[in-house]
Amino acid sequence: MGPGSPARGELFVGDDAAILCPLVGQVVVSTDVAVAGVHLDLSLFSVADLGYKAVAGALSDLAAMGALARALVLAVTAPPGTDLEALHEGVAAAAVAAGCPVVGGDLSRGGELALAVTVIGECPGAGAVRRSGARPGDRLYVTGPLGRSAAGLRRRREGAGLDDALVLAHRRPRALLAEGRAARGAGARAMMDLSDGLGIDLHRLADASGVGFALDSVPVAEGATREEAISGGEDYELVVAAPDPGRLGEVFAARGLRAPIEVGEVVADVRARTLSGQPLERRGFEHRL
Repeated sequence: MGPGSPARGELFVGDDAAILCPLVGQVVVSTDVAVAGVHLDLSLFSVADLGYKAVAGALSDLAAMGALARALVLAVTAPPGTDLEALHEGVAAAAVAAGCPVVGGDLSRGGELALAVTVIGECPGAGAVRRSGARPGDRLYVTGPLGRSAAGLRRRREGAGLDDALVLAHRRPRALLAEGRAARGAGARAMMDLSDGLGIDLHRLADASGVGFALDSVPVAEGATREEAISGGEDYELVVAAPDPGRLGEVFAARGLRAPIEVGEVVADVRARTLSGQPLERRGFEHRL
């Protein structure tokens, strides 16, 4: 149920626990939970899509740290009648796309369909990129145009097919693991994935770093609105603060990756949070119980 085979001395599925060879550098671990009806509307999308999104969203947290994905484990709670084969097909498709093996998991009967995905990665060398490292004068970048996922959800609600390009961006997002590693290799000082929207995630990065920001523009994906690009969320693009724009572009180009888009700069005044000279209020998805 995932790419690759265990290396010598490793064990994936089939025993009480998985066995991995030693990881290199810092070990990076993250867990995400995806719940049917909360994280994906199963009247519009499939159980397989839920499995795919759960894995891609968890792996995006590794991308945001610049980590190499080494393994993931999956815990599923499902009511009777759930199409578990379809769910696992979606999980496997996302794992294959990321080159990250599923090494174990658990299944329990429950009242609603929910997946908890734990991902394990490694950061050799200087270690992981945190959201707290941005410094005044750093340039800010995003790895691609924003708003595709939110636009895809809107279009699906309007009747667009599952193969619509924007709908695909919502139901089958890509964790930008190669881009995260490239940014780390280019000396990025801070980074986050835009899971909740630029309009709130950039504030979180600035809060953690004790800085402000001045955005010149927000790149809007074709078919999306400006508001979807700012607050839509679930694009899983990365926002990067880097001191050396030339180095960042060189590393991305050398690795065959799309060039990051410059959107502004980090400023010293922690109260200064602007877009085109106007205050950028916090807006995006906020987690509440």
